[in-house]
Amino acid sequence: MASPVPPRVPRPGYSPPNFNPNYQNTPNSIAENMQNLQINRPPGPPRMMPSTSVPRPPPFVTSPFQSSAPSAPPPASFPGAAPVSRSGPPPAGIPRVGPPASGPQQVSNLASGRPSGSPFSQHPPFGLRPPPPGAYPSAPMATGPIAPPPNVQGPTSNGPPVFAQGTLLGGPRFSSIGSIQQPAVGPLPVGSSPMDSQPPSMRPFLGSSTSGTPLGPPPQPPLPFSAASQGMPPTSAPLYGSQPWQMQPRQGGPLAPGTMQPPRMFGMPPGLPNQTMPPLPPGIGHPSSEAPVAGPSKIDPNQIPRPIPSSSVILFETRQYNQVNSPPPATSDYIVKDTGNCSPRYMRCTINQIPCSGDLLATSGMPLALMVQPLAVPHPSEEPIQVVDFGESGPVRCSRCKAYINPFMKFIDQGKRFICNLCGFTDETPRDYYCNTAPDGRRRDADERPELCRGTVEFVATKEYMVRDPMPAVFFFLIDVSMNAIQTGATAAACSAISQAISDLPEGPRTLVGIATFDSAIHFYNLKRALQQPLMFIVPDVQDVYTPLQTDVIVQLAECRQHLGQLLENIPTMFQNNRVAESAFGAAIKAGYLAMKSTGGKLLVFQSVLPSVGVGSLSAREVEGRTNVTAGEKETHKLLQPADKTLKTMAIEFAESQVCVDIFVTTQSYIDIASISVVSRTTGGQVYYYHPFSALCDSAKIYNDLKWNIARPQGLEAVMRVRCSQGLQVQEYSGNFCKRIPTDVDLPGIDSDKTIMVTFKHDDKFQEGSECSFQCALLYTTVYGQRRIRVQTLSLPCTTVLSNLFRTADLDTQFAGFLKQAANEIPITPLIQVREQIMNLCINILCAYRKFCATVSSSGQLILPEALKLLPLYTLALAKSTGLRSDGRIDDRSYWVSHVASLSTALAIPLVYPRMMAIHNLASKEADPSLLPPTIPLSSEHVTDDGIFLLENGEDCLIYVGNTVNPDILRQLFGVSSVEEIPMQFLLQQYDNELSKKVNDAVNEIRRQRSSYLRLRLCRKGDSSGPLFFSYLVEDKTATGLSYVEFLVHVHRQIQTKMA
Repeated sequence: MASPVPPRVPRPGYSPPNFNPNYQNTPNSIAENMQNLQINRPPGPPRMMPSTSVPRPPPFVTSPFQSSAPSAPPPASFPGAAPVSRSGPPPAGIPRVGPPASGPQQVSNLASGRPSGSPFSQHPPFGLRPPPPGAYPSAPMATGPIAPPPNVQGPTSNGPPVFAQGTLLGGPRFSSIGSIQQPAVGPLPVGSSPMDSQPPSMRPFLGSSTSGTPLGPPPQPPLPFSAASQGMPPTSAPLYGSQPWQMQPRQGGPLAPGTMQPPRMFGMPPGLPNQTMPPLPPGIGHPSSEAPVAGPSKIDPNQIPRPIPSSSVILFETRQYNQVNSPPPATSDYIVKDTGNCSPRYMRCTINQIPCSGDLLATSGMPLALMVQPLAVPHPSEEPIQVVDFGESGPVRCSRCKAYINPFMKFIDQGKRFICNLCGFTDETPRDYYCNTAPDGRRRDADERPELCRGTVEFVATKEYMVRDPMPAVFFFLIDVSMNAIQTGATAAACSAISQAISDLPEGPRTLVGIATFDSAIHFYNLKRALQQPLMFIVPDVQDVYTPLQTDVIVQLAECRQHLGQLLENIPTMFQNNRVAESAFGAAIKAGYLAMKSTGGKLLVFQSVLPSVGVGSLSAREVEGRTNVTAGEKETHKLLQPADKTLKTMAIEFAESQVCVDIFVTTQSYIDIASISVVSRTTGGQVYYYHPFSALCDSAKIYNDLKWNIARPQGLEAVMRVRCSQGLQVQEYSGNFCKRIPTDVDLPGIDSDKTIMVTFKHDDKFQEGSECSFQCALLYTTVYGQRRIRVQTLSLPCTTVLSNLFRTADLDTQFAGFLKQAANEIPITPLIQVREQIMNLCINILCAYRKFCATVSSSGQLILPEALKLLPLYTLALAKSTGLRSDGRIDDRSYWVSHVASLSTALAIPLVYPRMMAIHNLASKEADPSLLPPTIPLSSEHVTDDGIFLLENGEDCLIYVGNTVNPDILRQLFGVSSVEEIPMQFLLQQYDNELSKKVNDAVNEIRRQRSSYLRLRLCRKGDSSGPLFFSYLVEDKTATGLSYVEFLVHVHRQIQTKMA
């Protein structure tokens, strides 16, 4: 079966998809065969750590269908774990550890002045714990069509049917350090530039550097997990949903034939590109008197830059020999050793060398921004973040700028004073923190103190950081029971998901829960144990909302678990004959807020129809949008703004009381996401969008999304501030938060999936050779009531050389910035102007490189910087994405804007540039250690009528079936003999044949890699679903957009025009 995500296991090595033997044998053949495209490549490709081949366990054990929730777990087993959502649960290897009775293990910094015990043995600060056996009881949907009777014999389904509990059969997906082999670093080539002599960033963490020596401990045995029911994917799927390939090596290129060069490890800065380019015809739109203007046919589409998949795992040290190493691509698999700078999972910069002046930055055309993901889940092989307790005095800070102690603060006068690396102020070292310095200027205890040798550390907050006692973990569920929600099965799906997901709520007396339902009125429920059954309180006034006593509707989870389960089972039946079509969404969230006002917490809302009554009611604005399309999109962007300020005003009030709102939209019609999403965006929450909702296909995804929402690492009542060195200042924050003062962002909720973009501008100049520091401080409360300060520090070198900026540019981070900038502009600017702005950003960057850094003088060549050679492709994909297409639904575009606002860097590129692969011929392929077939360029010329193709972008998984597919293949995959017999709402099932097994394994692998229970959607040529599939083929020419080759021609012409 393919519905649950298999556990993360080490991936065996294999030739990457799109494997080009010619390129592998003669690395420079691509450059030599280019006719009109040239990429400046620095010499020496980086070497990545090959993933070891580890046998993959059987992915699944079949289990029988069940028609209703059994009173006891059925005996069949299912090798899965907890479910995942868009950005992924913790993988196997990250244990969930509850708070010990005596408090978390900490590194003490009290009177002795030195930490006690092992300094790096701290458990992760989050209260995560392994779910107990049987934690996910089977609880199928109450509606009939979800699962057949238990005695039905047939194929195993990929969809929502119930699975029995069991244990996890697989191990962690990531290779442990001990399973990665480290090649030796050979001597540097003769004649290499000084930059080439910098040390490599990769070296063994433990033991010798001899090639082939295993590093670290041996791989750990798999951890036991209980299986999810309803066919939900397990939590052991990948934690960050990163795309399984990495881009072409950025810091090295193909060697010239006949030359020898030792292997280069990732992060070793190569020399600047300085190679002779082959002569090109006057192509790419360059007129010549000797030849006509070359058309697109002059470029071989098979030779233009595209992502190259890789199964390597990269070992990355953040600093080495006091030099900064540029991070690996965000979309690659990597293991970080924190040696001073924080992990790039937490903080990435668009450029890894900071321009010394604003003029230099402006000349480059590149943005200067950080992508900050402070609670990102680390790789299981990485050291846990250390918790440091300074006692009542609190952590050491600069008295001027309030920066926290970090590895880049310099101690002087034998350690009696220290200089702040951010503002340059000199402070006296506290007496109980004093330690003498070594001859090199470092404190003698620096390696024993996490705050002096690690880029990420967590401090125990003292009372001065608290305005009240830490808040409890409150989870309040609001369920739409209007007629539409009942009839579509949305209410039953929500109740089923909640009843199973509550097993992942934190244990202990500090966890409080409440529940309410709503249609045109609001219904609260008293869940106290003393009552024989839950009591309903009805609030009919949806204009002037009130709520019962908080003590009656929000109670300890341990006290109400039985009543809560009983109520969730009964709600679909209680309202099955409801004929109230109206929905008082605004009044319902206001009532939920009033119940939680004194404590704060998470408000999880399930909404199915357009809010039509009560405070915050809305009208169907989409009708207005259809009439305005003919007006040339002049006014349609206004439909992407909130209808009025009512919900925004409410959301600010919620944020002030530390209430975070997550909204699960289960709809089949227009619901005005633009207005509804402002509540989640302002309170640090998230919108989940299921359109068109299908109880058959979407129940499993709702369960996964909810389960990960409440189980992932997260913080409550948080405040975040980013500081930077003098010379820069924070220009703007962008993300899901409430901002009341210019310097801080308020986050009623913050979790491991949320990313905040911080842009900077120069207010002074830096000295060449100095370093610029950035520090993110997040003050938050854990779900177990511990007040913490997570501090992450990044220090980057400053440069006056423009080519250094392009050499150290971070493509993933820059494109994530493009994506978020576009999302911010869409609601306030006509789409055609947004597309032009994004394309101009790309053209300006490439023009600056061509004008100031390229070594070739021929104007007939398009020259791309190695680090940014895929920028044109991704820019074109963004221009054709859901958010920037003018032919999409208003709600779809509004959701895209909401989703992008907090999207992580690793998921930015996959969202607009999906993966496509052929799956109809998997059975004929020879044994391959990879579960996935090779990827195919996103062009319709690679899609045939006799094939079946899978396309996924981390959100949706589209399966396109051609009109002339072999009936035998259709029978093997779908159990039917013709394309017309395949239902549009289908569940991918596993039949007893090799092709079906391989396709299901591939879908499982994709879900594991993307950390998301992707929605499977069938697309067929000739019906309405066909254009949906082809709209993702971004390399094709469309009625309103250029093909990839034509776009390269357009970019080149624009560069020529600017340089003229």
